[in-house]
Amino acid sequence: MSEVSPSNVKTGNTGFVSLVGAGPGDPDLLTLKAARVIQQADVLVYDRLVSKDILAMANPEAEMLYVGKKLDHHCVPQDQINQLLVTKAQENKHVVRLKGGDSFIFGRGGEECETLAENDVRFEVIPGITAAAGATAYAGIPLTHRDHAQSVQFITGHLKKDGEDIDWQSLAQHNHTIVFYMGLKESPNIQKNLLDNGMRADMPVAIIENGTRQEQKVFRGGLRDLADLASVAKSPALIVVGSVAQLHEKLAWFNKQA
Repeated sequence: MSEVSPSNVKTGNTGFVSLVGAGPGDPDLLTLKAARVIQQADVLVYDRLVSKDILAMANPEAEMLYVGKKLDHHCVPQDQINQLLVTKAQENKHVVRLKGGDSFIFGRGGEECETLAENDVRFEVIPGITAAAGATAYAGIPLTHRDHAQSVQFITGHLKKDGEDIDWQSLAQHNHTIVFYMGLKESPNIQKNLLDNGMRADMPVAIIENGTRQEQKVFRGGLRDLADLASVAKSPALIVVGSVAQLHEKLAWFNKQA
């Protein structure tokens, strides 16, 4: 089977969609392939967390379409975004769908690809560095460490009201790292559920605000402090729960004052 890519599709009768992960914030963390297709795009459909420096890489003649989302406010509903990708591709255009982090990790990229496949639109997926990997690295917090954590889980902070979509008992391990995406608003529930299921109150936690960006901030404390920390942190932010979070004080390197 021959490789499907923009270079051999644009000469045909159909368009093409590149689903691109823009990484966690620092433009230098963008992959080479991602940078190349951004420069080639006829249409750029982008989210709120994509930096201005990355958007500036686009062809000046490219059509720029903002479809950003914040909690409880969607500029464009997801089903309309899905259809927009199909419509633009059917205009025989190379469409780049640009998302913060990685499209297939809490980025709804799978849903968008399903719509493209159902409409016979050819596409590719270009991975990005997910926020959990990038932000923790820039905060000096290793997700795994032989003395602290032998496993890691990524959890969406968009919880159901009853919290029953998560097995809290299995999460409340002591040799484990948990990263909550989009969890600031739900931090009181996260704190309560972990405490109720046996996690100790002094378990180290960290909130990384604007990870990998120049304005990055890290808030540290114990699990008992999580809701209070979240009340002063601002989105975009990640919540890290686990023994590894205490290593921030020792391993912090980014923006460190001389």
